[in-house]
Amino acid sequence: MNYKILVVDDESEIADLIEMYLQNENYTVYKSYTAQGALDYIADIEFDLAILDVMLPGIDGFQICRKIREKYTYPVIMLTAKDGELDTITGLTMGADDYVTKPFKPLALMARVKAQLRRYKKYSNDVETEAAKETESIITTSNGLIVNINAHTCSVNDVPLSLTPTEFKIVQALCEKKGMVVTSEELFKAVWADEYYEKNSNISLPSGYRDLASMAGRIKRRQFIWSLLF
Repeated sequence: MNYKILVVDDESEIADLIEMYLQNENYTVYKSYTAQGALDYIADIEFDLAILDVMLPGIDGFQICRKIREKYTYPVIMLTAKDGELDTITGLTMGADDYVTKPFKPLALMARVKAQLRRYKKYSNDVETEAAKETESIITTSNGLIVNINAHTCSVNDVPLSLTPTEFKIVQALCEKKGMVVTSEELFKAVWADEYYEKNSNISLPSGYRDLASMAGRIKRRQFIWSLLF
């Protein structure tokens, strides 16, 4: 994956060195020698990771880190010439994920970059998975019907129903319009994804009802089906 990495350091030799090593790892590098240049990048681009020098003239790395955290959660590695506990605590408090003291070994920095990217991408994937689970679409009705759209399952009073794909789409379409009138055209468009029921169509509405009737007969819950329809 082609990760986008922001490198900010007013010492051009250090910034250029980091850029070279990152490019050797096939990362796309956005480099800035000034804080303002970094802020301009941050406003326009969502990066995968940022490497910020703490001791920048004017706006320091801590302030840039804080600006990133207003909108993004990608990893931030702070670079500093100081080896003080207070600076480390300050950086982490501002939202930094790691802290590297100058002078540093470039390969060691690359190892930290890779480790932070692995953690971040795993975290992002886990969050997306959990969000998908939380937003799993489940429809319930007062007569005991439960339709799980994502899992493609349907049950009545905790009894699973064996439905064909078309039958499931019919139930889903009706349940999604629960309490509303569903026209024949809306039903056909929702189930078959085409406007079959038109003035010039050769397919009549009863052909759609046959699927419902078949489903009702197999499930032996005809009154349930009619309650959905009306």
